[in-house]
Amino acid sequence: MGKKLFILLVVLMSLSLIGIIFVQSFFINNSLENEEKNFTLSVKRALSFVSRDIEEMELRNYISKIQPYLDNNTEADSISIRQLLITTEDDINDRTIVHRNTVLEERFKVPSLFFEIDADSFNVSKRSNERVMETYDNAQLDGNNRIAPVEKVIKFSSMPALDRQMFEDTFKDFLKDIPIYKRITPMQVRAYLENELKKEGVNLGFEFAIYDDDLATKVQSENFEKANAYGVPVFLDNNDEGSYNLWVDFPDRKKYLISSILPMVILSIVFTLIIILAFSSAIHQLIKQRKISQIKTDFINNMTHEFKTPIATINLALDAIKNPKIISDQDKVKRYLGMIKDENKRMHAQVENVLRISKLEKNELNISKERIKLHQLIEEAITHVELIVEDRKGYVKTHLNAVKSSVLANESHFTNVIVNILDNAIKYSDDAPKIDVYTENIGNNVILKISDQGNGMSKQVAKRVFEKFYREHTGNVHNVKGHGLGLAYVKRIVDDHQGHISVESEKGKGSTFIIKLPLIS
Repeated sequence: MGKKLFILLVVLMSLSLIGIIFVQSFFINNSLENEEKNFTLSVKRALSFVSRDIEEMELRNYISKIQPYLDNNTEADSISIRQLLITTEDDINDRTIVHRNTVLEERFKVPSLFFEIDADSFNVSKRSNERVMETYDNAQLDGNNRIAPVEKVIKFSSMPALDRQMFEDTFKDFLKDIPIYKRITPMQVRAYLENELKKEGVNLGFEFAIYDDDLATKVQSENFEKANAYGVPVFLDNNDEGSYNLWVDFPDRKKYLISSILPMVILSIVFTLIIILAFSSAIHQLIKQRKISQIKTDFINNMTHEFKTPIATINLALDAIKNPKIISDQDKVKRYLGMIKDENKRMHAQVENVLRISKLEKNELNISKERIKLHQLIEEAITHVELIVEDRKGYVKTHLNAVKSSVLANESHFTNVIVNILDNAIKYSDDAPKIDVYTENIGNNVILKISDQGNGMSKQVAKRVFEKFYREHTGNVHNVKGHGLGLAYVKRIVDDHQGHISVESEKGKGSTFIIKLPLIS
């Protein structure tokens, strides 16, 4: 995958993810706003019903107090009668029709004690109505001018609707000057609010207060705050005006609204996190695959270079042997054959190294372990490299301070581990290699340290030095042999021995490889 295509793909995926998160955030915010609107609508509807119920309760209360004075068996303090008489002539049928409407008003004195007003008493009127329609036949008039109606219809009514409206209007006029705390109690307000809010599905704690314009009254709960309260007018007069307002505050309103959409929010967050994890994983895999592709390309180039030199050497040696002057010289033939054999071993060792790593990854490499002294393995490994070190005027010093060094290990593979580390110390030393090998006991473990004073490496390289195929980038110059498999093999073998390997290094000052292995008794 090209670099530009890779960047474009990452950018598009990132924009898609950001878009999804934005849409989810917008959807959640929009849902919260809708919940708040519905909550406000429900509260205001409940408050309007509470206002109506309070006024109706007060009206019922006062009507019930005066009702005993309006009963039929109660004698009125005064009576007045008003009558309306209408006569019409039916010339066609020769009849006279008389309409009579009589209103009886009974007045009762009610003690003001019931209503806590300044006057000693006040009058309450009870009206009843009689409507009579009489029809007279003009042909039946006698000489004495007596009239006998042909038809008479009588209707009685106590006019309850009229009485109720009259009572309500009257009460509103004279009750508006009574203090609010004498008209309703906080317990009554709370009961009405709880009932109406429950009907609207608002099951949430609240605080309330009745204000007279901007002044708080005694009718309120203890912890009321007006800042975010909902209000409605109460105790309106006959002109639908009034100074009292009922306010309700919900301290846990935000929590209530959030809890109403919490399941949806949690699901949205979970799914968004899954998408983010999947996106991150995909990006990580893309980057990893791209790096692996680049590393494998470098590996193939290095392998090609590593094989090219021995192949060229072998070809030159074969060409030299074919020379008639050389073929007769047995010493030179043996020399060239030795060179061919050495180069062949070198290529074989590189192939074996690749195969070992492959088998380790597939768990196909059988490693048998036995009790062995780590110090013996160290001495044996040093013999493999001491000629090279001496040839470069360097040294390998041992400081084997561990009292106990018995470990469970495979002699061949663990010797290769130490040889690989020593070989790296030699290869990455521009001057004469100076190597020190230390051992010590810490707890139930033996620690092996191999230090050199070579080129060292940066912290970034040290973090990745045990990765397969990884080599520090040095341009297109093959100044150091190898293909990034040695230390990967070392780590796999150490891990298989239940050990741990790490490296401490500083650029230009050398490196120290530290291996920790468990002791056996």
